[in-house]
Amino acid sequence: MPLTKELINDALSGVSHPEGGDLVSRNCILNIAICSTDASVRICYTQGNPDQKQPDRNTLSNMGKFIEQLIRATAKSEGVENLGLIIDFVDHAGQVVLKLKSDTPQNKDHAKPTEQPPQGTPQNSAAAGVPGVKHIIAVGAGKGGVGKSTVAINLAIGLARKGHAVGVLDGDIYGPSLPTMLGLGALDQAVIESTLQPFLVHGIKSITMGKLVDPEKPLIWRGPMAHGAFHQLIERTQWGELDYLIVDLPPGTGDVPLTLAQSVKLTGAVIVCTPQKVAQDDAVRASKMFESLGVDVLGVVENMSYFIGDDGKEYDIFGKGGAQKMAQRLALPFLGSIPINTALRQNMDNGNPPKNFDPKTAGGNQLPAALEQLTDQLIAQVTLASMNKNNQAPTLSIS
Repeated sequence: MPLTKELINDALSGVSHPEGGDLVSRNCILNIAICSTDASVRICYTQGNPDQKQPDRNTLSNMGKFIEQLIRATAKSEGVENLGLIIDFVDHAGQVVLKLKSDTPQNKDHAKPTEQPPQGTPQNSAAAGVPGVKHIIAVGAGKGGVGKSTVAINLAIGLARKGHAVGVLDGDIYGPSLPTMLGLGALDQAVIESTLQPFLVHGIKSITMGKLVDPEKPLIWRGPMAHGAFHQLIERTQWGELDYLIVDLPPGTGDVPLTLAQSVKLTGAVIVCTPQKVAQDDAVRASKMFESLGVDVLGVVENMSYFIGDDGKEYDIFGKGGAQKMAQRLALPFLGSIPINTALRQNMDNGNPPKNFDPKTAGGNQLPAALEQLTDQLIAQVTLASMNKNNQAPTLSIS
């Protein structure tokens, strides 16, 4: 039999709560996720009572070891010998107090705290926002070629179609994509009183290094130069009032993502990944980078998820569902999947992304439906993240 959430939940009912009762009866189990031979559990000891004192790290660590033993015993009884396990202890606001992670029971120790960022590393919570901008969302990926810029721009268009004021910052200093994907080729960059004026096309504002340099000249810059250029794009652009600013990051975990996370207050980050294993490995690293910098990962997007042939059959070219399984393993929200679509490529190459939302110009309804779902899921995750940061709980009114 497969390991199930119900079996893990039953096992956790055997863990006593410091204030009496057990973790399950006191609603301390916030989330249980299972994917094949991996599982994750999120626990809040102060659930329902924010005034209750949080156990210290040593106490939580000891509890975590006991919880691990119970879950492993349950998994073993179901034939799962090598269980990958993550246990997150969070406070009432949803912030992780202690993360315990172990890959297999053959590890030298039981679950142990994950490595913390070096002391002195600036955390995103201490960064400042951008005047007039409500939510800043980074779109990143562990590797290039996964369609990160495509996802960033279509998210921006999707948000604008729902009535939001949206801007896009092309943070890919070395390989800017916005000039092509937004059709900015014939437009000139305007500067008023040393302030960059964003382009307004397709209902969104945008700024890109691609309109400030020769489009055919490579930018052969060291890290500090890229760092400085990115700062200029952030600080010298007159965005005005925006509901969302989408930042398209370069791939990897280098200078620009680090600069953004340390200098600009982010609502969260979106990780883009294709289904195959090599892309997942790099996406995990990107997720861990944001986590170590105190940036919420709002969710994972699976791009190039599948292809629909002329015969109507669905072809999983890269192995559909890999990114979704990765998200489940890391206990991250899965925002949705985007199919491989000829119309999508044509519309982006022609600089007309709104056509991706019209079935007549998007090769059918699958792509528009996928992009609408992606946008709705992102808005939902932003709302949850904002409530957590404001220490608010959702309420239900019945009339």
